[in-house]
Amino acid sequence: MAPSRKKSKRRLTLALQGGGAHGAFTWGVLDRLLEEDDIEVEGVSATSAGAMNGAMYTTGLKIGGPEEAKRRLADFWGQIRDAYPLNQLPWSIWAKAFHDFLPPALNPAAAIGGAVSQVVSPYQLPLADINPLRDVLESMVSFDKVCRRDEPRLFVCATDVLSGRAKIFMGEEISVDALLASACLPTIYRAVEIDGREYWDGGYTGNPALWPLIYECDTSDVLIVHINPITRRTPPRDARGIQNRINEISFNSNLLGELRAIETVDKLVAAGHLPAERYKRMRIHAVEDPETMRSLSASTKVTPEARLLDRLYDAGRNAMTRWLDEHKAKIGIESSINLRDAYL
Repeated sequence: MAPSRKKSKRRLTLALQGGGAHGAFTWGVLDRLLEEDDIEVEGVSATSAGAMNGAMYTTGLKIGGPEEAKRRLADFWGQIRDAYPLNQLPWSIWAKAFHDFLPPALNPAAAIGGAVSQVVSPYQLPLADINPLRDVLESMVSFDKVCRRDEPRLFVCATDVLSGRAKIFMGEEISVDALLASACLPTIYRAVEIDGREYWDGGYTGNPALWPLIYECDTSDVLIVHINPITRRTPPRDARGIQNRINEISFNSNLLGELRAIETVDKLVAAGHLPAERYKRMRIHAVEDPETMRSLSASTKVTPEARLLDRLYDAGRNAMTRWLDEHKAKIGIESSINLRDAYL
């Protein structure tokens, strides 16, 4: 009998957006992806909540494989859920007050926090340098494993406050501080200092950054997990809706710029204006659920209510299942999304 051949793997990289509690959508996506034994992830570029998901994903895979990665992701979001005080209220009380994500004006936690952040700097508050995520990350991320250069490699994006440029932490640079810097919203937390430089949330300069996946990884397939809506059906008219849309546009702008550059290079190579042997042609894929994400407001990013997390986890799993059913066979062959139609 001829020896059996090892099943070939479909290889790709992951680009994970940030978005606070909305990152539970990415949890669902990764949880479903981990069930595909013929897909291999070479690298993960991630920002903010995406970086937290990426750290749990890579830690779990390197310690105990897919099942450990699934467990770490679930434990992380379980701790986020348990740490949110309003989740401890009896469900009947919570449902009456916040059923199905009431408008932000009626959400006390978001309204108070938003009002305070407009007039008070975190440097004026005595406890703003204490981040409750620190203990969670220190207990759940094995940095000796995450920092290794074996696959999947992790790339964490933060924003250098003074230069305004993206900083990509990779390899031994990845630490608790690097992850916290990637998720440091300057209206809530003081900047995170690393080696004499101060950093804010990576979403301002790369949400997420694609270039580490282009230059540091071999595979040409990038799967973007969207949690920030790119398009809206109607323009906002109220003050909070306008601010929410400004945040969405600004947190997507650098990603769109990189995708525009990828599309331009691809066209020039295809037309013979650039040498194919020198320029890497990328295949882009995207997992998203725009209807679900458009139904949420920016305030729910900082209010990880239990039903919200459960809803987003389910939406992420379902979106990943749909993508696998429709596009899995395209990995390694062609993009599953038209860049110009989708983004440009």
